[in-house]
Amino acid sequence: MNSLIDLLSKKTGLTLKTVTNILKLLEEGSTIPFIARYRKEMTGGATDEQLREFESIYGYSKKLLDRKEEVSRLIAERSELNSDLRTRLNNAQTLQEVEDIYRPFKEKKNTRASIAIAAGLEPLADLLERAQLELGEFTKRAESFVKGSITSREDAIKGAQDIVAERYSDDPKERDHWRRQILDYSSFEIKAAKGMSEEGLFAKLAGKSEKIASIPSHRYLAIMRGVSEKELSVKITLDMDRVENTIKNYRIPRSAKSSQTLLLASYLDGFKRLLFPSLEREVHAMIKEKSDIQAINTFGKNLSQLLGSPPVTKRAILGADPAYRTGCKLAVVDENGTYLDHAVIYPTPPQSDYEKSAKVVKQLCERYGINAVAIGNGTASRETQEFFARLNRDEGLNLAYTVVSEAGASVYSASKIAQEEYPQLDVTIRGAISIAQRLRDPMAALVKIDPKSLGVGQYQHDVDQKLLEKKLGDVTEDLVNRIGVDPNSASVSLLSYVAGVGAKVAKSIVEYREKSGAFKSKQELLKVKGLGAKAYEQCAGFFRIREGKSLLDNTGVHPESYEAANTLLKCYDLSMITKDQIPRIAQELGVGEATLSDIIAELRKPGFDPRESLPPIMFRSDLTDIKELREGSIVSGVVRNIADFGAFVDIGLKNDGLIHISQMSEKRISHPLEVLSVNQQLSAIRVVEVDVAKGKVGLSLRDIII
Repeated sequence: MNSLIDLLSKKTGLTLKTVTNILKLLEEGSTIPFIARYRKEMTGGATDEQLREFESIYGYSKKLLDRKEEVSRLIAERSELNSDLRTRLNNAQTLQEVEDIYRPFKEKKNTRASIAIAAGLEPLADLLERAQLELGEFTKRAESFVKGSITSREDAIKGAQDIVAERYSDDPKERDHWRRQILDYSSFEIKAAKGMSEEGLFAKLAGKSEKIASIPSHRYLAIMRGVSEKELSVKITLDMDRVENTIKNYRIPRSAKSSQTLLLASYLDGFKRLLFPSLEREVHAMIKEKSDIQAINTFGKNLSQLLGSPPVTKRAILGADPAYRTGCKLAVVDENGTYLDHAVIYPTPPQSDYEKSAKVVKQLCERYGINAVAIGNGTASRETQEFFARLNRDEGLNLAYTVVSEAGASVYSASKIAQEEYPQLDVTIRGAISIAQRLRDPMAALVKIDPKSLGVGQYQHDVDQKLLEKKLGDVTEDLVNRIGVDPNSASVSLLSYVAGVGAKVAKSIVEYREKSGAFKSKQELLKVKGLGAKAYEQCAGFFRIREGKSLLDNTGVHPESYEAANTLLKCYDLSMITKDQIPRIAQELGVGEATLSDIIAELRKPGFDPRESLPPIMFRSDLTDIKELREGSIVSGVVRNIADFGAFVDIGLKNDGLIHISQMSEKRISHPLEVLSVNQQLSAIRVVEVDVAKGKVGLSLRDIII
């Protein structure tokens, strides 16, 4: 255990004490959100993101130590574990290094070298590697090995060369050297496969060369998708003249005799036939892993920003799920997101019934006081926006509307969750409810849907699915707990992300409130079936009971700190407490300084939702026409999705415009997430390209002059 703590301290930069504390908390069953929020004194104030990284490093480090131990045992069983090998294993920093060290000791069956070894040719291979004999003398020595399956001296020499070739390919130093050479100096050569479509998505990639050291992650994933669809082929190029010269200069003994020609041929064979193909597979695996992590991290940040979008409060909202032939489905939710009513209108082709559609909308507005509309961005979205813009112009309704991504709405509407929530409603109406609710409270609505269906990922089906699922689950859990959840209104889906709760207890919480009424205090959560003391410790601080018995129940103050918080309220004026007073008051109350600072922040703003500090959702009352746009036009919009190469922005057209990464900032940036976020409102964007025929618009945030 001590070696693991030392390794974690070295890799994370945390003190041994902090590492020990975090491991102890994790082993006790504490969750990452709980540790990050309520055990700051033990972790040095590590954030949930830092703790997730610690968790990842911990998992890898444990695997590394376990594998070192296993490899040591396996080599020792062969009686070949010497002090040098033991030192190299102890010093290995990666699993790859450990596998390189172990490779020469792995039992190999039916390789050319293993067959030659079985035939007794190892002594001849040793002679060949020393290269201290002239070619003629070595050839003569080979004759003494002609026996059994070795029928000629040529067979003996060839077998010895096979042994040397395999030794070379297994040599850890050679593998490390050439792996680095490939990673630093080689390229991926991309060619068209026989099945490539000249007009397809992958045609622009064919014939290109990409340096391995600098290939963008999204491009590698695109190339490999082309390979999997049999439209592209990829190979790694390496300067073979350079390989041969390197082997001559650094591998062949300086005192070598003329038998070095056979030795050089053995090494080159080992490189071409064994080492390079093996390293090629390794390099692809390394770049794939790196690309997966990049894509998954981008997806995670996009998801966090999407779920963390500001809610629309104090408005009755009309959700509109557009369509042509089957009509536009409408659903009304009140200011709490509760479903009230639904209707279907036909304002778009083929019916284009403006009068009846307008009448239905006006009746709904009068009945429910609707003052905001959420329009899905799918089929017929453009025409539906035109309908509401016309309503505002001709009927004087003054209905503010915004376009909402409807990604995943159909997935939700057909899901078991939706069936349980709205068993009497058609799936199409459930979709409209989802569109309205994701405007009302994005987090509460979107946690009901598989994140992979939300349209904010890139190459999500090509990346490691287990890693993706864990990342998206972690991101959602951290965000939900950072914002807080009301146990009196939250769905089972939302409650299940609260630290320490899970799906089973979440269902019990809903059953309890339906049977016993609203929770009046956090303490009452202990009456929920399956929610024991440990689960209560983990979850209590993240619940917000809006009209509870105590002010503290509507804050992020943990019940374990209620006594200190009440003393603080009784003895101090919160507005007068300064930073310099924190150490003294913390000692007086018997809490940590970081904990006290958090308590003060919560008491100053009870019930505070961090999303409230974000810019509000941008509503429209009219529409942009692509034919009216010109280069230099200034428009406003909402960022819908972010990729490694740019951001897609809804500016009120049928298709989102694209801001390429090169057009995002006057300064050079390495990723769009440095300057933009999903659902960010952009009040001034410059149009740099308009293609009316294709419906494409290029946008820029540079050189904005208003």
